[in-house]
Amino acid sequence: MNYFRTALLLAALTGFFLVVGYLLGGQSGLILALVVALGMNLFAYWNSDKMVLRMANAQEVGPNEAPELYGIVQELAQRGGLPMPRVYIIDEEQPNAFATGRNPENAAVAATTGLLRYLSREEIAGVMAHELSHVRHRDTLTMTIAATLAGAIGMLASFGGLMGGGRDENGRPMMGGVAAIAMMILAPLVASLVQMAISRSREYEADRMGAEISGQPLWLASALGKLHAGTQQIPNQVAEANPATAHLYIANPLSAGGLRGLFSTHPPMEERIARLEAMAGQMPGYAQPRPQMSPDGPWTNPAPQSPRRGPWG
Repeated sequence: MNYFRTALLLAALTGFFLVVGYLLGGQSGLILALVVALGMNLFAYWNSDKMVLRMANAQEVGPNEAPELYGIVQELAQRGGLPMPRVYIIDEEQPNAFATGRNPENAAVAATTGLLRYLSREEIAGVMAHELSHVRHRDTLTMTIAATLAGAIGMLASFGGLMGGGRDENGRPMMGGVAAIAMMILAPLVASLVQMAISRSREYEADRMGAEISGQPLWLASALGKLHAGTQQIPNQVAEANPATAHLYIANPLSAGGLRGLFSTHPPMEERIARLEAMAGQMPGYAQPRPQMSPDGPWTNPAPQSPRRGPWG
């Protein structure tokens, strides 16, 4: 269902781009905006991992520097049939995590020190499984396409004002002055709303697939509850300074604002947790111990008691 919704939203955004482009910029303006936006986003697609990790001051770690986190990611990657991603730690008190990279072969996952401090081993595994799901589904590519179209629409709005709007084959304006101004204001807003809706749909899918990779939906559900409380109480200065990276995180790292539902890159946390709990209830024999993967892996105990209680319970 989430795949269909994402495809439908991308199709709607593409159609909206074509209509707005023709009305505001004409054929030449439409092509120019698309080329510029595509070039910018292709650069971002190929270099986004380096840029995001640098902005977050993330430090790469290996099995010697962070054996527990590295081992969890390694085990999850094997379960998900994925290449081993690079692993990073961010010196940030807010508990959070994200994945980046243009494809599974060039992927990286990053966790904040707050996440490692406040979450149990099992909850960390649930979070990392979610991030690996983003890698598996190539969500960076999906969001790059959405950003390209939304960015092109924003450029068209600017071009339309500078070029006087699109004109028909006889040189007459295709829109009146008031309508053109309204289109220039509303078109980027509508495009951003659709882009954010696509981001929310990918989060739901990553929750579902991440729970399948770990085999334990309630691990992620428990983690999301703590992450939600943590992001509400602890500011993320890096994300606040670079709000364009907010959609990468598993939990929205930005301070809450008005009209949060429409303008959020993330679905409501309560709904995400409810879906995971429902998923757990539908798994046959969920209460039974899961197959053990390794003697010291987090799957050894199917109903773990957190050895490290965070400040939110």
